Amino acid sequence: MPTGFGRLWTAQTISSFGDGVTHAALPLLALTLTRDPMALAVVTAAGTLPWLLFGVLGGALVDRWDRRRTMWVADTVRAVLLGIPVAAAVLDVLSIPLLAAVAFLLGLGGLFFDTAATAYLPDLLGRDPALLALANSRLRGAQTAMSGFAGPPAGSALLALGRAVPLLADAVSFLLSALLVRTLPALPRPVPEARESLLRQARAGASYVFTSRLLLGLALRPAVGNVAFLAVETVLALFAHDQLGIDTYGFGLLLTAEATGGLIGAGIASYLGRRLGTGTALTCTAAVEGLAILGLAAAPNPYVAGLALAVCGAGMGATMVLGPSLRQAIVPAHLMGRVASTSRMLAMCAAPFGAFLGGWLATAYDIRTPLYGAAVLLLTMTAITASMTSNRRVEAALRAAAPAGGPDHPGSRDPARESAPDAL
Repeated sequence: MPTGFGRLWTAQTISSFGDGVTHAALPLLALTLTRDPMALAVVTAAGTLPWLLFGVLGGALVDRWDRRRTMWVADTVRAVLLGIPVAAAVLDVLSIPLLAAVAFLLGLGGLFFDTAATAYLPDLLGRDPALLALANSRLRGAQTAMSGFAGPPAGSALLALGRAVPLLADAVSFLLSALLVRTLPALPRPVPEARESLLRQARAGASYVFTSRLLLGLALRPAVGNVAFLAVETVLALFAHDQLGIDTYGFGLLLTAEATGGLIGAGIASYLGRRLGTGTALTCTAAVEGLAILGLAAAPNPYVAGLALAVCGAGMGATMVLGPSLRQAIVPAHLMGRVASTSRMLAMCAAPFGAFLGGWLATAYDIRTPLYGAAVLLLTMTAITASMTSNRRVEAALRAAAPAGGPDHPGSRDPARESAPDAL
């Protein structure tokens, strides 16, 4: 691992802890201002809107900008933004519209940071598939541990000290992350494309995904998965309470079981990729997710439900390491931001459909039906995408990207003649 990766890992770990603090504190902070469910939903949804509205355009901008500078500027701006609700809380003028606006702008900053980090990492690691899998495993594990385990309890505890304290802690985490990212090595920028409009460049990035069976298969998994998982998440608390007799404390343990599985899955992802081949490993982890949700739907008691969620979390954790690592290894550097943001946007757009599907199935039938429906959806998606991300297709894509790491390096193919890896 290059020395710079340790600093990037540390920066994202610190930032993930701050994200976990805010993830728990922001809804609780909103709850001190209103009991209106729709108002609370607005604050929660505001953070996801940037991906829906600006996902592909944001990726096109990242492909024009210096990735390292984009990351540290995004974190610095987010730290400053958090100063607004901190000051409002101190002055006792905090409001729901203000929280929603801040959540939206934080989400916009997250769009630029995450896309730039995704595009920066393969250049830092020389597009080495093994190093990318190992790096994403470490990054994913740290993110799960900080945002899923350490951050939320800390956010709840800090809120007890004062309404501004958790937000101030997150601001400090962004500043520390920005300082660390600022010290990362400056990498050569991708060869600039002919000057085109931002919209045309964004369209080219999206087209690169949709014309490649391999990249489309990688994008469909999280998109369809989000529909299924949001259908489950929408009714999970009610299912746990009514069908399994789990109280509020027990529900927290149930979610912890899923996060624990996610840590394990992220840790073994590289091993699965080496042992089975990345394509087969992705198919297996997707099948595991579907079967685990099927087990959750049929669970007779909390213990079986917790085991099912842990297994599902392991499948998700491994998938979220293997998929992005493969994408980073095969996508040309000058398109990386747009391809990453297009895939992320598809996943984010799919989430609301899952929430609606879960609520409708539970209302029209019963509380277990959304879980069975999600399992069927996941298993169907696994069957459809198995050939799209097969070992043969993956190995061909890696061979095509191998000569010099992609079209932005000397001696590689002409970018103007290169098509998406669908012919692979």
